[in-house]
Amino acid sequence: MKRILGVFSVVVFTASVFAQQSPAKNPVSSAVREILPRQQKKLTEAVGEMPADKFSYKPTQQQMSFAHLAMHITQSNNYLCAKISDTPAPKQPELKDTDAKDKLIGALKASFDFCNAALSKVEDSKLGDPVELFGGRQGTRAFAMIALTNDWADHYAAAAMYLRLNGLLPPTAQPKK
Repeated sequence: MKRILGVFSVVVFTASVFAQQSPAKNPVSSAVREILPRQQKKLTEAVGEMPADKFSYKPTQQQMSFAHLAMHITQSNNYLCAKISDTPAPKQPELKDTDAKDKLIGALKASFDFCNAALSKVEDSKLGDPVELFGGRQGTRAFAMIALTNDWADHYAAAAMYLRLNGLLPPTAQPKK
């Protein structure tokens, strides 16, 4: 009898734990919001790691400069987060490859601030809605969210490569402090 009561107690306890863990209301948009701070930290630290005199560095003539990469991340963040959230992109002065490091880092940080605010309102129920993507192509909000997270990973990989080619360690390769 004690054994049956013990098993019954475990079953009741387990069922009550699972009942408290209801499925997330917005699992996709919540996952992107969870990814954002980590990518924001890595990307802003990577851009900050490059010395100002190396912002014109290009691994090859065909590749973009490091400054252009920083500018591109900023523009991608503002564009995609605006499309995903159906929020107007922030007004910013036009960025150029020749802008100072401080200006490019400030714009990058502002773009991540915008993404944090814009994505806080996104719900999965709208992921199937059509949005205009780069080049006037049509896609869904879900596509834009996946493109955004892919962009962050791709841009960090590029920034890490540029840093390593200049004898610097990217943030994720540096020893823990």
